[in-house]
Amino acid sequence: MRALIVNGDDFGLTPGVNAGILDAHVRGILTSASLFANAPATEDAIQIARRTPTLGVGCHLTLVDGQPTLPASLLPTLAPAGRFHSTWTAFIRGAAMGRIAQREVERELEAQIDRIRSAGVQATHLDAHKHVHTFPPVFAIVARLARRFGIRAIRIPCESPPARLAARYAFVAGANRQAIENLALAPWAWRDRRVLTREGVPPAAHFRGRVLTGLLTSRSLQGVLRSLPEGVSELMTHPGCYPDPALDRVRTRLRAARAAEVSLLTDPATIEMVRREHIVLLNHSHTETHSHVA
Repeated sequence: MRALIVNGDDFGLTPGVNAGILDAHVRGILTSASLFANAPATEDAIQIARRTPTLGVGCHLTLVDGQPTLPASLLPTLAPAGRFHSTWTAFIRGAAMGRIAQREVERELEAQIDRIRSAGVQATHLDAHKHVHTFPPVFAIVARLARRFGIRAIRIPCESPPARLAARYAFVAGANRQAIENLALAPWAWRDRRVLTREGVPPAAHFRGRVLTGLLTSRSLQGVLRSLPEGVSELMTHPGCYPDPALDRVRTRLRAARAAEVSLLTDPATIEMVRREHIVLLNHSHTETHSHVA
């Protein structure tokens, strides 16, 4: 049996993104969303989550390009100017060189998960904005928090087979760089899987969607659906309605692609392919009851 979680990242980013995620869930194949704990439209997303129990909602952990949940005074190395470091590279460099205190990282991530839970949303999974949690020291913190909060799913955002994907997309604009980044992540992903085992957290779902982030087409989406392996897979998407004036004020490279993804996820042809391929649609809260397919 092949089971698929279709996840919408960036829940809470803007009202338009929230509307697109809800639309893709109600009218299409999207089953899950990852919620920012402290973004401009987090409160709106929480209200949507409360009235949409069929949508699985996890925590989109944030350590870069945003504002912390805790007061900045408690995070002097993580958010020295009241905001996180602006880029993935700046955070990883600072963390690797010991300039960012791991105790601050754990304190802030715990606050983000608690913020969502205290709002009445039971987190089904953990992942992270810009995949910053894949850095092994951070991933170890995330795994400990998952165990502490009883969260049974953590994304490992590395598509397999990474070397073959890098070769396949070597001359495809946009996808080539993302495929190389995916390949570079493979050693961290291997270590992260060992952390899950050590912490007693279930193995991560097979991951899809990194190489084609912002580049999904009807043809490529159908290719993803046809090639799903046995077991549980997760497809990362970034749906959202467009134009959204609030999105113009947010630092993101994904704009027009968000509306295109809503169209793809709600396309009758996509829904029919899921049916024809006998793919079971799940969210992360259902994976335990389908563990026999893994």
